[in-house]
Amino acid sequence: MHALQAPSAVVMIRPHAFTSNPETRDDNAFQTLSNRSTEATSQAARDEHDAAVTALRDAGIRVHVFDDFGENNTPDSVFPNNWFSTHPGGHVAIYPMYVTSRRRERRADVIEMLKAEYRVQDIIDYSGLEVDNLALEGTGAMVLDHLSRIAYTVSSHRADPVLLERFCTHFNYEPMVFEARDGEGRDVYHTNVLMGIGTQYALICLDMIVDPARRAEVRMRLEESGREVVDLSHAQIAEFAGNAIELTGRDGLLLALSRRALDALTPDQIAVIKESATPLPLSVPTIETAGGSVRCMIAGIHLSRR
Repeated sequence: MHALQAPSAVVMIRPHAFTSNPETRDDNAFQTLSNRSTEATSQAARDEHDAAVTALRDAGIRVHVFDDFGENNTPDSVFPNNWFSTHPGGHVAIYPMYVTSRRRERRADVIEMLKAEYRVQDIIDYSGLEVDNLALEGTGAMVLDHLSRIAYTVSSHRADPVLLERFCTHFNYEPMVFEARDGEGRDVYHTNVLMGIGTQYALICLDMIVDPARRAEVRMRLEESGREVVDLSHAQIAEFAGNAIELTGRDGLLLALSRRALDALTPDQIAVIKESATPLPLSVPTIETAGGSVRCMIAGIHLSRR
């Protein structure tokens, strides 16, 4: 039951040319500019990535690491959760991305590894829809409740409604779409910055959901699924507290999140998480300048091993 929401294997991309992507800055309010040289920034991001991989492996997570040497000009490649997802029963989805540089992140070797090491029945590739300027950015755009089959999705140009319907039909999810804005009134670009779903709890900033009726409905659906709602503040979201992923480690459930995110949580919130999962803080301050945190760095593998 655990592994359904919390995978025990993941894919991560080791960045050699990391930088805060100017192409995505328009709609990603979480991005900041580094004041270090490109080389120093890239090295720091690689060190943070490597330390995160070590911590995950030490906890019993199977981590498949792929290097990105930057030949294709892919500054955001450290965030693979946007371009593919995997699903129980052997299903894989490949997604269309909003900006050009992110489209170059898709790689055949990752998919080939999945087919070699895991049972893959089918691959549904939506990426061809980019020619029509349609995007659905994977588990950044959608936060998936694998147990109740709900795809929580903030409406944005990174989550085309027609494509979302198509994905939900193919993969058997119910779409739950809502508008969300941050404390400054800016539209939220990815759902996984404001919510993360564990097996027995859900982290979410309900206050960001614009429509009060929809806000109540989202809370109700999460509670109906048997989860305790950990309601996050705008300030906690700004520290990436919503950008977390539950994994199954050697000794049970873990919540992988950044050190900054964990530091932003209250003792009561941490107590709720600890009832079922052990927080695993990873220090990724350089990577967070690109506007994503630990959840974005981890593409979960929900497939059976061969």
